[in-house]
Amino acid sequence: MIDFWGAAAGFGIMLLLMVLGVHVAVAMFAISALGAIIYLGPQILSTFGSQLWAVMNDFILTAIPLFILLGEFLLRSGVTQRMYQGLADWLSRLPGGLLHTNIGSSALFAAVSGSSVATAATIGTVALPEFRQRGYSERLVLGSIAAGATLGILIPPSVNLIIYGAMTNTSIGRLFAAGIVPGLLLATLFMLSIIVISLLMPSVAGRDAPERPLLEKLRNLRHLIPPLLVFGVVMGTIYSGWATPTEAAAVGVLMALILAAWNRALSFRMLHEAFLSTVKITAMILLIIVAAFYLNFIVGILGVPQAMTEFVSTLGLGPTGFILALVVFYLIIGCFIETLSMMVGTIPIVFPVVLHLGIDPVWFGIFLVLMMELALITPPVGLNLYVVQGVRRTGPVTDVFWGVVPFIGVILLMVALIVAFPAIVTVLPDIMF
Repeated sequence: MIDFWGAAAGFGIMLLLMVLGVHVAVAMFAISALGAIIYLGPQILSTFGSQLWAVMNDFILTAIPLFILLGEFLLRSGVTQRMYQGLADWLSRLPGGLLHTNIGSSALFAAVSGSSVATAATIGTVALPEFRQRGYSERLVLGSIAAGATLGILIPPSVNLIIYGAMTNTSIGRLFAAGIVPGLLLATLFMLSIIVISLLMPSVAGRDAPERPLLEKLRNLRHLIPPLLVFGVVMGTIYSGWATPTEAAAVGVLMALILAAWNRALSFRMLHEAFLSTVKITAMILLIIVAAFYLNFIVGILGVPQAMTEFVSTLGLGPTGFILALVVFYLIIGCFIETLSMMVGTIPIVFPVVLHLGIDPVWFGIFLVLMMELALITPPVGLNLYVVQGVRRTGPVTDVFWGVVPFIGVILLMVALIVAFPAIVTVLPDIMF
């Protein structure tokens, strides 16, 4: 058995290795192996093979490559570009103009892609050329794309929620249902912040495009049907009980394939690029998951959950105090560690305390994803910041850093809202399940 300070030392070493650039999976496996050898003896390492098989044999994890492939097909079939134009016709009339289209498009694409990075790259590629022609504040444009893309890991289907559910034995269906209201509310808060900024500083909003005829705007609404249809079918089959998340993802992939053929974008080259990108992303994610599950296994044998629970009990922290401490903790490490690493590396340590304090695992999953959203746009290592800068290809990355500042405040406000009003997260899963 290990005490709290031994566990804290091991966790600190693991975070240090990640900050120094050691691959996440390597850092987690190294600290697992070190703890196992010191406290249990080297023979315990022979269990890694059986743990690897148990993790990879989990049916729910098959949903990860399927949802990634779904996003790849939609991206490469031209659905996203048409969707952006369909939303721009209606949202550009609000104060802030096309900036709202970035948020709306991100929310809609997030509802079918499940990835923040894919959302940032896609919306950035479509939106940036349009903004350069109209004289918008480039910082706010970049910030709205980077922040809007964070919705990709909150609005279902979310790959991160699948990973959280698999690691904590929490219902994926309930997690998906719990992400809908906070996701839509956060998108609304993003748009409200843009309206306020635009009214206070009219110069940030550029020239409006000429008003399109109403008939043409109505006709362009048809471009919103494909992503909404995919989302409706995927989520509907899960919530109705007709399909598991993995089966629903497979249905979504088939629909995206049909859409690609309908748009005349289906080709061997497109399929090859989509499959190759999916394999690369999936391999990276699953390698991290394997290491995380082995860390979870070793942590459980060493008694780290009990040590953490006893330590928190001595501090006298209640659920709210513990959550506030986690907000500070995740804000700090999110500045230095990539989001998926932050999630899978801390769940084995934090989640037992969450259960001990009686915090709803579904609510905590959404809270954790919100903190990951913050990490995606907080410098110096916020991944979305560099994805947007990579699409931009010019100017200093500090423009993106400054552009996301208002949206960091909005996400913190969202965290405060779900802490003060937990029903924002729990009402929909409670009704549906």
